[in-house]
Amino acid sequence: MPILLLLIIVLVIVYLPQHWVKKVLNQYNQQQEDFPGTGGELARHLLDRFDLQHVKIETTDQGDHYDPTTQTLRLTPDKHDGKTLTAITVAAHECGHALQHAAREPLFMWRSHMAWVSVWASRIGSFLIFAAPFLVVISRAPSIAVLNILAAFLIMGVAIIVQLITLPVELDASFNKALPLLQSGYLKPEQMPAARKILKAAAWTYVAASLASLLNFWRWMAMLRR
Repeated sequence: MPILLLLIIVLVIVYLPQHWVKKVLNQYNQQQEDFPGTGGELARHLLDRFDLQHVKIETTDQGDHYDPTTQTLRLTPDKHDGKTLTAITVAAHECGHALQHAAREPLFMWRSHMAWVSVWASRIGSFLIFAAPFLVVISRAPSIAVLNILAAFLIMGVAIIVQLITLPVELDASFNKALPLLQSGYLKPEQMPAARKILKAAAWTYVAASLASLLNFWRWMAMLRR
């Protein structure tokens, strides 16, 4: 019974929000609106408006994102080339991240630094899992469980910290950056409720990912204690 209850909880707080997010983004990603430009064109316009001509725009199949290391804003082809409410809103959201970077906002910079740390932490954690039996023999450590717990924290724990920092960064890009921009004349008043819904859905992708990571981390810790 506890296992069944846990599965239901995972379904409710992780997978149902993901399903809702996809439904919202697809609902407003139809070529029904008469926009003067595509998501990619709006992104270029907004970046130029704030003197960020050096920020490049590319298409990608890895999901919409802003890459601070190369200062590149990447949109999936449907967002880059689409004249839809989802394309316009997502483009504005990603421009919000470019604005955060340009202003060197502390939380954004800390998130970027921690993302780099997370990559190395994951590599070290993976090495520990592989090398734990040999390290125990060499160092005569009392238990392999200590190394496994450390490895699990490095692989998943640091990633969870990054995701928790990411949440306020994403909310700021959506509601303190993108939304005011869209309200300033890029969308009609009757389009704003749908835009808020899209931005809220985008934020929920990170909420769901964080919850999934926390549950996975808890499961690993429970297994390692046995």
